[in-house]
This record gives sequence, structure tokens and C-alpha cells, in this order.
Amino acid sequence: MKQRMITGVLGGAVFLTLLWVGRWGYAGMVTIMATIGFLEFCRMKRVSFQSVQSWIGLMLVWSLLLAGLTEQGMLTIGLLKETDSILTGLLLFLVLTVISRNRIHVDEIAYLFLGALYIGYGFSYMIQARLVQDGLAWSLLVVTVTFANDTAAYFLGKRWGKRKLWPSVSPNKTWEGSLGGVGFSLIVSFVHAILFPALGDMFVVLGIGFLVSVMGQFGDLIESAVKRSMGVKDSGTLLPGHGGVLDRFDSLLFVFPVLHLVQLI
Repeated sequence: MKQRMITGVLGGAVFLTLLWVGRWGYAGMVTIMATIGFLEFCRMKRVSFQSVQSWIGLMLVWSLLLAGLTEQGMLTIGLLKETDSILTGLLLFLVLTVISRNRIHVDEIAYLFLGALYIGYGFSYMIQARLVQDGLAWSLLVVTVTFANDTAAYFLGKRWGKRKLWPSVSPNKTWEGSLGGVGFSLIVSFVHAILFPALGDMFVVLGIGFLVSVMGQFGDLIESAVKRSMGVKDSGTLLPGHGGVLDRFDSLLFVFPVLHLVQLI
């Protein structure tokens, strides 16, 4: 527990500092996290980091990040369009199955392709949210609500949790922890609405906070489902007490694309 808290405080301080700095400092940090996250995704499937298929997936992740930066005007590389990046990655993966004489199976290709989209889009919209108008305030809302939700759900569930939330996917999560996380998220959202009036109407901010909390829990369950299907406990060991990058940012990887789809950020 002590190690978990130390890692959380130090890691959170670095993350929030670079979030405040914004632009290339924040984008660089998120790009590093995306790279490590995809390598963790490969590791769960026991795919070598040096393999061709890993590099194709990694290039797709980077292409999606660069496409997002181009979309927001930080880069002017006209060739890096999202659809072109995805199509190129798909074609390279398919060609690889033939060149490898079917030693690289389609299930492995599908896994890596899905992972590249999941990680690439998740971290890309994390960067793009910081670049919109009032992006710092919105990003702080999403990040702090998500982390508050995770923390409250963990401790309240551990203390009072009795009814299992989704035992077939994540046996340790409980309804008590989940509802406690939502409640604590609404409190954090209320504080944000007061501190950052530029975010707009109080009820709108509370609504977004509620959506972030619920979708964040789905993101956590999605990552748990992937790990369970791969037979691993943690995605990595980079963050002592927390696991890997995907273990720590799984909620945000789902939340930011959802907020983009509903056009809230």
C-alpha cells in the first residue's frame, strides 16, 4: 500500500506538471506512455517487441498520434490522415500473414491491430483534449474525476464492498465501490465547476463528471477483460503498486474517445 501511494503521488505530480505545461511537453509524455502501453499490450499476448508485427502496430499508434496533432494544427504533415494510417496498417498486417507463410496467425494480427487502434486513439484524444479551448480545465476535470473515481472505488470497495460488480471480468470490484466512486466523482466535479467557471453551467459539468465516472469504470473493466483473456494479472511492472501504463490509464483510454464521440470535448 505504501509503495502504491508513493508511486501515485510522484507519478501524479509529473503528469499534472506536464499537463499544465501543455503543447509539446504534454504531447511528448503521452507519446512515451502510448509507446510503452502498446509494448505492454504485445507482452500480454507474448509477442516479441522486436517482431515485425509489433513494429507495424507501433507505427500505427504513432501515426494516429501524429494525425491528431495535425488535426489540431501542431503539425502540418498533410499525409498523416487517420483513415490512411488505419488502412496502411491493416494492409501491412494482411500482407505480413502471407509473407510469413502463415506463421503469424490472423488472431495475432487482429489482436495487435485492435490494440493499436485502442491505444492510439485513446492517447491521441488525450492530447487533443488539452489543445481545445479551455483544454487545461477540461483535461484536469477528466483526469482528476477519473483518478478520484478509481481511488474511491478501490478503497471504499475494499472497506465495505460485499456485492460483486462483474465477477466474471473483475472479481474484486464491487457495487459499493462503484457507487462510491461515482459519488466521489460528483464531488470533485462540483469543486471543478466552482474553481473553473469557464467550464460553464454547474449541471453540465456535473453531467460530464458523471459520464466520465461511469465510462471510466467501463474502461477499467475492458482492460480487465483483456488481461483475463490473456491470463495475466497486470499489463506491466513500470509503476510499482499499480502495474503498467495500461493498468493506470485504462479508464482514460476509454473516456477520452467517448467524450470526443459525444462532442463534449
